[in-house]
Amino acid sequence: MQPYVLRRTLSSTQSLLSNLLFDCWMEQLPTIVTYSSGPIIALSRDNNITVTCEARGNPPPEYRWTKDGKDFILPYVTNKTDHTYGSFVLHKKHLAQFQGKYRCYASNKLGTAMTEEIELIFSDPRFPKEVIDPIVVEEGEPVILKCNPPQGVAPRQIYWMSHAIDTDMFFFRSRIDGDLYFSNALQKDSRQDYYCNARFTRIGLMVQKTAMAVLVNSSEAPEVRKPGLLLPSGFQSEKVLMKGENLQLECIPKGFPTPTIKWKKLADNLPLRTQYKNFGKLLTITAVEERDEGRYTCTANNSAGEIVHYIDVIVEEPPKWLTGPPQSQLAVIGSDVHIKCSVSGKPLPTITWRRNGELFRVLDDTVVLHNARPEDSAVYQCEASNSHGSILANVNIMVMNVAPMILTRDYQVYMVVLGGNIIMNCSVFSSPPSEISWVKDETPEPIEDERFIFLQNGSLQLISADKDDSGSYLCVANNSEGKSAITAILDVKGISLRLNICVCVCVCVCVCVADVPDAPTNVVISELKSPRNVHLSWVPGSDHNSSVTEFIVEFEENQWEPGRWKELHKVPGNQATAELALHGHLNYQFRVYAVNAVGPGPPSEPTQRHKTPPAAPDRNPENIKIQGPLPHQMDISWEPLLPIEHNGPGLEYKVSYRRLGVEDLWQEYVIKRHSFVVRNTSTFVPYEIKIHSRNSLGWGPEPKVVTGYSGEDVPTTAPQDVAVEVINSTVLRVSWAPVPLATLRGHLGGHNWSLLNPNKSLNERQSLSFRGKRSHAIVHGLKPLSEYRLTVSVFNNKGNGPSSDPVTFNTPEGVPGQVPVLTASNAQKDSILLVWGPPLEANGILTGYLLQYHLINETTLEVVDSQEINITGADTTQQQLQDLEEGSLYRFLISGCTRAGCGPQLAQESYTITQGRDLSKGLSSIAAVNSSQSFHIIDGLEPGTVYTVRLMAKRLLDNASIFEDIIQTRVKGERRERCVGGRQSNFSTQGWFIGTMCAVALLTLVGLMACFVRRNKGGKYAVKEKEDLHPDLESQGMNDDTFCEYSDSEEKPLKGSSLCSMNGDDTVGDTVSRDSLVDYTDGGGEFSEDGSFIGEYSGCKHRGSVTSLNDTAQLPL
Repeated sequence: MQPYVLRRTLSSTQSLLSNLLFDCWMEQLPTIVTYSSGPIIALSRDNNITVTCEARGNPPPEYRWTKDGKDFILPYVTNKTDHTYGSFVLHKKHLAQFQGKYRCYASNKLGTAMTEEIELIFSDPRFPKEVIDPIVVEEGEPVILKCNPPQGVAPRQIYWMSHAIDTDMFFFRSRIDGDLYFSNALQKDSRQDYYCNARFTRIGLMVQKTAMAVLVNSSEAPEVRKPGLLLPSGFQSEKVLMKGENLQLECIPKGFPTPTIKWKKLADNLPLRTQYKNFGKLLTITAVEERDEGRYTCTANNSAGEIVHYIDVIVEEPPKWLTGPPQSQLAVIGSDVHIKCSVSGKPLPTITWRRNGELFRVLDDTVVLHNARPEDSAVYQCEASNSHGSILANVNIMVMNVAPMILTRDYQVYMVVLGGNIIMNCSVFSSPPSEISWVKDETPEPIEDERFIFLQNGSLQLISADKDDSGSYLCVANNSEGKSAITAILDVKGISLRLNICVCVCVCVCVCVADVPDAPTNVVISELKSPRNVHLSWVPGSDHNSSVTEFIVEFEENQWEPGRWKELHKVPGNQATAELALHGHLNYQFRVYAVNAVGPGPPSEPTQRHKTPPAAPDRNPENIKIQGPLPHQMDISWEPLLPIEHNGPGLEYKVSYRRLGVEDLWQEYVIKRHSFVVRNTSTFVPYEIKIHSRNSLGWGPEPKVVTGYSGEDVPTTAPQDVAVEVINSTVLRVSWAPVPLATLRGHLGGHNWSLLNPNKSLNERQSLSFRGKRSHAIVHGLKPLSEYRLTVSVFNNKGNGPSSDPVTFNTPEGVPGQVPVLTASNAQKDSILLVWGPPLEANGILTGYLLQYHLINETTLEVVDSQEINITGADTTQQQLQDLEEGSLYRFLISGCTRAGCGPQLAQESYTITQGRDLSKGLSSIAAVNSSQSFHIIDGLEPGTVYTVRLMAKRLLDNASIFEDIIQTRVKGERRERCVGGRQSNFSTQGWFIGTMCAVALLTLVGLMACFVRRNKGGKYAVKEKEDLHPDLESQGMNDDTFCEYSDSEEKPLKGSSLCSMNGDDTVGDTVSRDSLVDYTDGGGEFSEDGSFIGEYSGCKHRGSVTSLNDTAQLPL
């Protein structure tokens, strides 16, 4: 049977190492064992809250916390003062101030692990104490009782009650917002005690709001009212929920008689899981899926009419692992390590990478460590998040080469009966993976018997044991770093087993009192081969009814740390001797104590002092680090020997180094410190380094040679042969030739790209970075029909190299984006006017539009007839459709087109009207307004009519209004106020105006006198001088006749209108008010830069409002 290779990932070996090697020399990255999962709910009645975080590692990790992304210093509320304990306690009086999001970090010298965010929520929901006025309505009018429940911990349930009715005190309520709705109030709804109750089931709390009263004034016959919707509001709404949740759509109508509700799903049937509650007002679908997405409609209908509301249902998902979280890895030095973070979710999750808790930039979902080095060992964190949550994985990456370590006990005895099966264990830890082989009785030939099976974990299984199989078996583990072996003893018993079954019934009572074991006595030292190898023996004390599990040997020496006892050795509880290997040049004494299930017992009396002679060091320094902070420098550092490891006086270190691969002599220096700097090295060249320890007694063992590099410098050359392949209008493939290694001058970090779009303002530049060794990459997100210039550079740990020669390329034309808005208006019995805005992203040269419209069967919602129109004018934004069917529902779809095709469609639905309907109602008018205007007059309006006035940007971005208001024109002869609040516009009699005019007259007189004096002296008028230097072009166009008619030379005042009214005449023209001079200053009356005075000459300013006239309206811009 051939030897085989045992392969084990870091995740599979960590559990093995944690129990067997945690207290040994093998170092381990920190791993989070347990932590408080959020959210943590803190209530006002809680005395304290414990936030837990525990981790393991070697060396033992230290802890730190952050709160809301900032370092959090554990205050006096903690129950530990050092950083070796991760949990802390918050006491009652401090709970509210510590509300926030926490994160725990566990660190040792190898790396840092971190937890997900732990949210601490302080919840004390209460209704405010308030006095609520009664609600008085007429019979038939709708009523809404607002609950406004306090915020608290979900889930929250809302109940409405009244004590004036039977024991069943619950009314129908909104399941969405908890308010109580009456579609039409009746006389019987008059009550003084409507109570809103909020129940928080998670914390077992129910709170009640102050009672509300409703008074319904009775009438003989309530008037018929058209249906409307109390909930939801508007024409359409949106419902976003997560996959698997229960969908609840609610429509609460108003009107008299009470409207009925009907539900539909456009372009699809409602699923079979659909249920209706609350008299059809509430639609529920359990466990929604993506196929349940779409547009739903609720229609409220009564004898007076109907109204439709559209609800867009969107199903999303929180982040989740596609194939499970990324696993920890044990990698060989020089290999490539791939860490892939595969997640899904909707919206697509954002992936954030960290190394030892610190952010670092990776552009995709995979981290690649090329030619991994031991310093790449760390805890890598992948966190994926979207608007619905986040998930986090800590990935321990250990890059190391270790000779095989067999974790199974040597000379383990295995017994099996004749014909039975047995497994002999051989658990191995190594890197690279070991080659495992088994031999019997130390014969050189491997085991070939088919009854022996090699298991995946390195163990050997024997099927149907024979008497001749007894003997010793050798498990040998071998890799490039060394070899290790253990012996297993197999004893095959040649007996048959007979199973006797008997039933015994007995009753006994046994009372045992256990305690820690007594201290050992008669601790004796005896030398073995030398004074540094001693034999320690003792007599165990009483175990007090609990067997001793182990004995601990401690030592104390009086040279370096006198009086401090340290653990030296452990032996099993059935052994009362120990063999100890000691350091030289120390004066020891020893003591022993026993441990059982109850705990450790007291130590024995110390032995007599045992002095060891000085000797050469037993080992050389470890953890040698080679760094290059400067291009021509190499810093070498290492962990020094402990004082007790000196073995004698005069400890020194010999540092030896030479160029790797070159027949150079070793450069050697003897120093006492534990660091050394090599200067004047070549840039980034490999060196062999070794550190040899010695003292006055001699040299330590021959040291191992390690390899490192001198300092890096920025690369000197740029990538060559940069080639661009345009895949489509937004995707690009780039390839290049790698730079020569000699010019890289450091470890390859990756490549940087720079994309310059000179067509954009300020030469928009986009930078991308790709880590690792690559020769090509794919770029997404380019703009169609654009010119780009691309450069590529390489970078290392020191910085970026020069950029390549720019490559210019053009992206082809693409299809336009979606039309932002489509409106249907001016509906007649056989025609409709469609108005739309051009696509926000043309992605090319817009050639026109594709308009489709379908006649819809209102009962089945099926398409009865379809028409299509190609609109060739790119500037066309409206279309009058003729020859439509009277009183029918149409669906209109429009998309912009370029030569590359047509973009996504935007849909709108509308009805043609029936014969006899008043065509004068509901008409809309659209007018273009020059952007330099400050007002616009709308004429042709009807007196005493309500209008909606809306001002929108020309591009109709997101269908958003710059200004919108509702006005009502006045009936002729009706008195009209010029100012807000009923104040008259005649301000010529106001005190402030008279005072201002007096001040102007006085200042004018002073100015004239000063001018006259200076002219008599031959001087020059200062203001005139400044006007000559800086002529005011706008003021030059003004004269005495047009003092109040400031014009921007582009828009002239309307004929017959005056811009300032000084006499208070209430003519139509007076209301067309232009901006006064005060609008062009920073404030009220004050001196300007050239010494002139600007006062307030205008009355009430109409900013952001619409002044309604008899049959016209003025829109301020």
